[in-house]
Amino acid sequence: MNDMIQSILTTLGSAMIQYGTKLLVALIVLVIGLKLIKLLPRYFEKSRGFRRMDPSVQSFAKSATKLAFKIVLFITVAAIMGIPMTSFVTLLGTFGVALGLALQGGLSNVASGIMILVFNPFSVGEFIDNHVDSGVVTEITLFHTVLTTPDKKRVIIPNSKLTSETVVNYSREPLRRLDMVVSTSYDDDVDKTLALLNEIVASHSKVLKDPAPFARMTEMAASSLNFTVRVWVKAEDYWDTLFDLTEGVKKAFDANNISIPYGQLDVHITQ
Repeated sequence: MNDMIQSILTTLGSAMIQYGTKLLVALIVLVIGLKLIKLLPRYFEKSRGFRRMDPSVQSFAKSATKLAFKIVLFITVAAIMGIPMTSFVTLLGTFGVALGLALQGGLSNVASGIMILVFNPFSVGEFIDNHVDSGVVTEITLFHTVLTTPDKKRVIIPNSKLTSETVVNYSREPLRRLDMVVSTSYDDDVDKTLALLNEIVASHSKVLKDPAPFARMTEMAASSLNFTVRVWVKAEDYWDTLFDLTEGVKKAFDANNISIPYGQLDVHITQ
């Protein structure tokens, strides 16, 4: 009886040493591997090939590389622990199917991220608007795109949202058309108003001569004459020019006694 107990204890001891050693080695590899995965992207970023990539591809490549290294690391750890690769691959496949069903949205974000890189509707550094949020694209990752708004908020948008909905890219074209509608009263002189508008436009250094500026009366509204001003500017000059022209119109109208009408309602009382 004592010999049997001794044999069992010896077997258990050797098994614990064997599997304990494997578990310890696996844990060491896992910890070192995770630390290396954090450090490796820094070395990639310093390489010439990485720096030659488009900024949009860089952020996507970093997140994809991290994911690939983690998968390789976990497979290596499983092999060290002695898990049969056939069983592991079967288990991984089953888990992958279950995870795919549970994370259909996440997988669609990955597919959408690839579509963004292939078709390039926008790139890092460009200003976009999806009619909910707008800002400069700072990152395009596997699952989401990061925008920085003009007031320095960080907005994270799932990639699938940016491929399934309309996105306006304000930075892709070098020129933008600036449209303004200016109103005057019916008592003001039309020719004088047009002359002032053309003078304001012509004197602004950021308004392009080609395409030619446009200023015409376009509507006789209920309580005002409406004039449309259209000019072309470089994309980066859009907002400064808009603010300058708005201020210039107000000052010129005040100096030349041209009124900007308020909304009004005429009430007729009959007895």
